Amino acid sequence: MSADFDVRHTAHLARLELSEAEAAKFQSQLSQILSYVEQLKEVDVSGVDPTAQTAHTVNVFRQDAEREWFTSEQALANAPRQANHLFIVPKVIE
Repeated sequence: MSADFDVRHTAHLARLELSEAEAAKFQSQLSQILSYVEQLKEVDVSGVDPTAQTAHTVNVFRQDAEREWFTSEQALANAPRQANHLFIVPKVIE
C-alpha cells in the first residue's frame, strides 16, 4: 500500500478534495511520519512498564447529598406538549 493511496483514501473518507500539490505535500509528510514510526519500532522497551498516564491522577468525587427533586408534575408544568408523564418533542431524525 503506497503513501499516495493512504493520502487519497484518507482524504476521501474525510470528504476532502485535495489538489495535486496538496496530495504531494501530504504524501511527503505521511512518508516522514511512517519512517519515524519505523524508527520507534526499533527502540528496546522491554524494561519499561506500560503506563496509561505519565503523571499521577486522582479522581475527585463529592459526597452524595440529599436533594429535593422536581415531581413529574412540576417538571412538566410548563411543557408545551406532554403525555403519560413524558415530554413530547418534535421528531428530529427521519
